[in-house]
Amino acid sequence: MGNKIDLIKIRRDLHRIPELGFREFKTQQYLLGVIQNLSTERVEIKTWRTGIIVKIHGHNPTKTIGYRADIDGLPIIEETGLDFLSEHPTEMHACGHDFHMTIALGVLANIIESPLKDDVVFIFQPAEEGPGGAEPMLQSQELKEWMPDMILALHVAPEYPVGTIAIKTGLLFANTSELFIDLKGKGGHAAYPHLTNDMVVAACSLVSQLQSVVSRNIDPLDSAVVTIGKITGGTVQNVIAENARLEGTMRTLSSEAMEKVKNRVQSLVKGIEIGYDCECTIDFGSGYYQVYNNEPLTREFMDFVEQETEATIFECKEAMTGEDFGYMLRDIPGFMFWLGVDSPYGLHHSKLDPKEDAIQLAVNALTAYLMTKGN
Repeated sequence: MGNKIDLIKIRRDLHRIPELGFREFKTQQYLLGVIQNLSTERVEIKTWRTGIIVKIHGHNPTKTIGYRADIDGLPIIEETGLDFLSEHPTEMHACGHDFHMTIALGVLANIIESPLKDDVVFIFQPAEEGPGGAEPMLQSQELKEWMPDMILALHVAPEYPVGTIAIKTGLLFANTSELFIDLKGKGGHAAYPHLTNDMVVAACSLVSQLQSVVSRNIDPLDSAVVTIGKITGGTVQNVIAENARLEGTMRTLSSEAMEKVKNRVQSLVKGIEIGYDCECTIDFGSGYYQVYNNEPLTREFMDFVEQETEATIFECKEAMTGEDFGYMLRDIPGFMFWLGVDSPYGLHHSKLDPKEDAIQLAVNALTAYLMTKGN
């Protein structure tokens, strides 16, 4: 299976042209070229912004099965030293979306060659890394016309060996939200602090207070994370900072906990405004809904993989990672799983180098599953 196209070449071609969310113009054209070369009278193709939706008509359909692959890259300078290094110096497929697209194309090629009884829709979705393509794509007329009855997707996992599919029923990935806080006080000469309102001091105090949100406001049996990843403020060493900015992320294992975290952050920021006589604004930016795997479909898939494929199932724990595929699973029954790719460097690392052996294994397993599920 999967030999109709050169999967390794495709992966390396895609790895060379990573593009950020809703700017995947080269990627879209490359994917369209491969898909159009495979097309038959049973295949229909639509585009949505920089994404692609492909429908393979079944010969006697009673349902539509969806498969989603995300297509964007990250603003990371690649340091892998690979012969097929990114040609875009400040962008990289550091989250494995080059693998995701290649696997989807391999499965698509197999289904085109051996059409199922049921319809299959392949969704090549832009902007997973930001600002989020799944939710607006779900609302698009293009996808509404071909809305799947069930849907599945995968994500590469550097920590698992090739041959492993890690999955669990229920919650797999967390609810996420960005966090941006701007503080504005009164700047001035470093020698006269009593005439100013120092926003570096205020920002440092706020960072410390934010660390109490999880430890003192979230049930110890629940889980949440508040991380401040970036602080900016001030201009030069001898001027007291008039402005400061905190940038971070929040993650929880329940939507209720996310609301508690947001409410507590707002309360702490109001306290900073009073205590440091400053003005603050909060922007929660974009956030992703939890990835929640449908139990019957997930169990069915796990049993199939164990009995009918070369892959090994590992029942993993939930993770604090975020994925906008959660919006699709909110509206459509389905599941996502981790695919082992055995790299010493993790997701979003400039040296991530997944093992390409995982590509064919995933194509074979998914093709076999869809052949069974759609016939």
